[in-house]
Parts: sequence; structure tokens; C-alpha cells
Amino acid sequence: MTTSMLTPSVDLRRAADRFSTRIGWLDSSHSFSFGHHRDPANTHFGLLLVNNDDVVAPGTGFETHPHQDMEIVTWVLDGGLVHQDSEGHSGVIHPGLAQRMSAGTGILHSEKNDSWRLTGGDTHTDPVHFIQMWVVPDTARIAPGYEQLDITDELESGGWVTVASGMDKHADHRAIRIQNRYAGLLANRLGDGGSAQLPEAPFVHLFVARGAVDLEGAGLLETGDAARITASDGRRITAVGGPAEVLVWEMHATVG
Repeated sequence: MTTSMLTPSVDLRRAADRFSTRIGWLDSSHSFSFGHHRDPANTHFGLLLVNNDDVVAPGTGFETHPHQDMEIVTWVLDGGLVHQDSEGHSGVIHPGLAQRMSAGTGILHSEKNDSWRLTGGDTHTDPVHFIQMWVVPDTARIAPGYEQLDITDELESGGWVTVASGMDKHADHRAIRIQNRYAGLLANRLGDGGSAQLPEAPFVHLFVARGAVDLEGAGLLETGDAARITASDGRRITAVGGPAEVLVWEMHATVG
């Protein structure tokens, strides 16, 4: 699909308008239909089906549960998230460490804020804050897989950093791989007043993980806000009022 087949548009989605799940141990905001929150008009954008903004209390988390035929990318903003799965992978994901899990034919995993049980360290009282994103694979029923990569140095160097991608143009980038050749995730930590150009693509999903940015021609987006850009023409974003961290999906196809 090319941008010439689409009508250019920018759909701003505010943090306060997201679906929310608030229970004792979890504070979660959902950009798309998720769990018992169903909206037939808001199931995906491009290839992105889930963009969950989760805060998990210490000593708690998501118990072992199944996934199938999904590429799941996790990005931690604060704290440490313990991942364990039925393929034998186990570790603590922290800020700057990107993680991808390919569910494929089926996998079980848990995600908890209890790193002391894995590392033998002291019990802590800090929540973990992370963004979890799901994209559909372009090939179903692949073998389950897992990959993680610390890209802290690249992030601190400035500019766009490829976090996860299956696109040919990112093949030589130091990034985790996802099973979809039409999608890639980029991150940028902008200093106050710093500016960057968004990719040109049929579908671009911009999420402000922290801080605030001005989106050229559309206005201010603050923490938790998102923009769904169709037929993206490479407009710019600029950090406003301090540093900002943004996550951007570049997608050259859509679900279905």
C-alpha cells in the first residue's frame, strides 16, 4: 500500500480518553479495544493492535497466561519488569532494554514487578511503568521466540533509534527483529526544544511516553497522548517545556 492510495489525516487521541483498567495492583490505559473494553471503531491502526500504558505495583503482576500469533514489544519507562516464559526465557527488562516476544504457535508467559525474587536483591517498593505494543505477524504459526537488546547508548546519542523492526531498510540496524516486514518501531529522547522528522509512511502512530511535543500542523501532545497519522508526509515534532520521549510505529500495511 502506498500513500497515494490514502487520504492524508491526523487523528489526535488524548490520554484522558483512553480505556482504563484500575484494580488494586494495576493502573492500565489502553489506546485500542482491549480485554472487556470493546469499541468496533477502535480495534487497531495500521498493524498496531495494542498500545497499553501499564503501571504495576511491587510484588504483583500478570500471572502466567497464553498468547498466539502476535509480535509483542515491551518498553520499560521506570523500574524493572520480570519476564518468564514457557520457552525457558527469564530476565529483568529495564529502561533502554527493548524486548520482543513472538507468540507464534503458542507461548505462556508472566510479567511481574518482583525482580528481587529473581536476582536475590532487596525487596523494593517502586512500581514498574511500561508500554506494551502488539503487532500482527505477516506469517502465522511460526515457532515462538524471544529477543532483547540494550540500546541505552544509542538513545543517549540522540536522534531516532530503531527499537524493533522487520523491515528490509532496517536490516543492518542494531535492533530486535519482529516477524512483519511492513512495520518498525522507533524511539527518540528529545531534549528541550529538540526536533525530529517523523517517517513518511502510509501509517504512523506517534505516542508521547513522557514530556510534551508540538506536532507540526496539529498542535501540542502531552504525556499519554497519541497521533494516528495516515499518509504521513514527514512532518516534524518538537519537544516543548522540557525533554520528551516518543515511540513511533512506521507501518506500510494495515490489518486485513
